Amino acid sequence: MGMNLTEPEQEAAARLSPHPVLNHYYLRESERRKKVDEMFDASAPHYEWVAGMMSFGSGRSYRARALRRHGLEEGMKLLDVGSGTGALALSAQEQVGPGGRVVALDPSAGMLAEARANGVESTVMGLAESIPFNDEEFDMLAMGYALRHVADLQQTFAEYRRVLRPGGKVLLLEITCPRNRPGFHLLRFYMRGVVPQITRVFRRSTEAQMLMRYYWDTIEHCVPPETIVSALDQAGFEHVQWNAQLGIFSEYSGIAP
Repeated sequence: MGMNLTEPEQEAAARLSPHPVLNHYYLRESERRKKVDEMFDASAPHYEWVAGMMSFGSGRSYRARALRRHGLEEGMKLLDVGSGTGALALSAQEQVGPGGRVVALDPSAGMLAEARANGVESTVMGLAESIPFNDEEFDMLAMGYALRHVADLQQTFAEYRRVLRPGGKVLLLEITCPRNRPGFHLLRFYMRGVVPQITRVFRRSTEAQMLMRYYWDTIEHCVPPETIVSALDQAGFEHVQWNAQLGIFSEYSGIAP
């Protein structure tokens, strides 16, 4: 006998989430967005410091190099989805110059306030799954370490394709668990143990400490790279590629037809 599902249950079954429900933070998928926004809003004043510490100060230069490698040039229009405090958007602004445009999109008002304070010129509140822009409006769309926080990869990638002009490029930067066990345990010890503890000691913020633990948990339970590549393919992107720098820093890219 088949099981009769309610409409919300049917929607949940059809959704391609980047990771399962993480019960330590919220009990059901419908609670995820509110909880995640609360964590990011509360941690926004500390996030720039934590991100710099966690990457030993190399995060912004890596983002800038990745954008250049994937074709960002002067005069282009780029949408930075899940922009946070604007690290990627700031690098993009420098590269597109005064003739281009960079828009930072994020669902957290606190994060966008920090982005503006850091020098990001254009910020918009919104979700990756429902981008508040017209079709074919951008030459490039980038997302830095925020893919794990969307609700549905398929819906998100459909939106990415919609707002990119034909020939436009999507670039997703993510942290991926090493596939060898020693590397996995070392990264887990650092990101779930060391980083949250340093955050608590130096920033005196339990909210930022919790966010850093959540950050790792989303990495550990994230769908494998092959699933992300497949979802980009299914969304209609062409020439989809996945490259891993140092076995940890994943770069997913594709071209809008």
